[in-house]
Amino acid sequence: MRPSRILHLLGALLMFIGVAMLAPIPFSLYYHSGDHFAFAGAAGGALLLGFLLRRLTHFEGELRHREAFVIVALTWISFSCVGSLPYMITGAIPSFTNAFFETASGFTTTGASILTDIEALPRGVLLWRALTQWIGGMGIIVMSLAILPFLGVGGMQLYKAELMSAADRLTPRVTQTAKILWGVYAGMTALEATLLVLGGMSVFDALCHSFATIATGGFSTRNASIAAFDSAYIQYVIAAFCYLAGINFFLHYRIVKGDAKSLFRNVEWRSYSLIIAIAVTVVFAKVAPAYPSIERAFRDSFFQVVNIMTTTGFATADYELWPYLCQFVLLGLMLIGACGGSTGGGMKVVRVHILFKFVIREMTRLLHPHAVVPVRLGKTAMDRDLVANILGFAILYGATFFLGTLAMTAMGNDIVTSLGAVGACLGNVGPGLGAVGPTDNYAHLSHAARWLLSLLMLMGRIEIYTLVILFFPSFWKK
Repeated sequence: MRPSRILHLLGALLMFIGVAMLAPIPFSLYYHSGDHFAFAGAAGGALLLGFLLRRLTHFEGELRHREAFVIVALTWISFSCVGSLPYMITGAIPSFTNAFFETASGFTTTGASILTDIEALPRGVLLWRALTQWIGGMGIIVMSLAILPFLGVGGMQLYKAELMSAADRLTPRVTQTAKILWGVYAGMTALEATLLVLGGMSVFDALCHSFATIATGGFSTRNASIAAFDSAYIQYVIAAFCYLAGINFFLHYRIVKGDAKSLFRNVEWRSYSLIIAIAVTVVFAKVAPAYPSIERAFRDSFFQVVNIMTTTGFATADYELWPYLCQFVLLGLMLIGACGGSTGGGMKVVRVHILFKFVIREMTRLLHPHAVVPVRLGKTAMDRDLVANILGFAILYGATFFLGTLAMTAMGNDIVTSLGAVGACLGNVGPGLGAVGPTDNYAHLSHAARWLLSLLMLMGRIEIYTLVILFFPSFWKK
């Protein structure tokens, strides 16, 4: 482990965040919101810190396996610390605990908020809030498709073979592959923003909501989230892009290159779409009698199911008023999450699919003890170590969920709020159930609860293993 190389790379990343902090300044000046000096100061601080880290350290040779684990964890933690500066300097969120929570929620694309009056915030702060999610989404794409597979984290090496075959056609360099995927990411953002403007949304709102949608973040510029825009067109456009953002971005690239059939061949996409279709049907059947029109019932059902499944977290309806079965379905979708290689959170559809196949395989072996029945993803037999890796991740995810809920209840929160908050933060969803539902926020929780949930957001975002492994003494031994 060579700290100098880790700090050198971290310095470059902090300088990147410093440059990103300059982006809200033109909006602040245009709207006369008065927060441009705060962003200039915060950007200067981040750039200076990054510059000093670069100057005082050096990078030689190749990055080692363990150093990559540390960099992944420190990147999200340091971004959440430094990204808090604009909130604190502008006075929008004076408390460091709250500023860290809001920033971690942004960079992890969770969308949980402690803010009680979002519309009172200066425009520069609103843009920064959305931009943290968009930057976080860019990082997630690279991390999930290029870094975690090579670290062997939680079965994400499923994409290793796919990425390597792509590299043969694209480029042998991960950085250049990342640029191509970011191009797809930016293109989808621009297309959604254009469609929202055509639907009557202001350019500023369209930009902020497009940042939050493609990153599956869920930060809105309105207190009532997307329900504030009483437009079927806008709500369908946002729901459609949430659905697209929940798909592996490598599949998007293939579609752009003209290989649309790869989408239909992909087992994870078929499972993802089937789960959404079943969930929408169940929710729609239960809520439709209470709605004045069939179209509105379908729209709210589709919007909420897609937003929870993709872990985006926008809201057009208070689903806590829906029948308990609907709330149970939504809680299950929070745990499953979106596709691997997307910006969504949760356990990921591909892992749940393989776990389901593993259970079927074990049932078959009970009936036919001598049968050789491999676990398959499509037509491909999965390696035993890979299945064990995914099973281990599922156990760790369940244990984290259980212990997090236990801790929340120990802090005096009711069981529904504890389950909803932990599920929403660990799965990077945003709104949960109980006192943290779609019309509530996290401001009323204790300081300890907000730090715990911030930790769960970070753990969920970097696939738990990446953070937990740092606490093993053997990790730091030579």
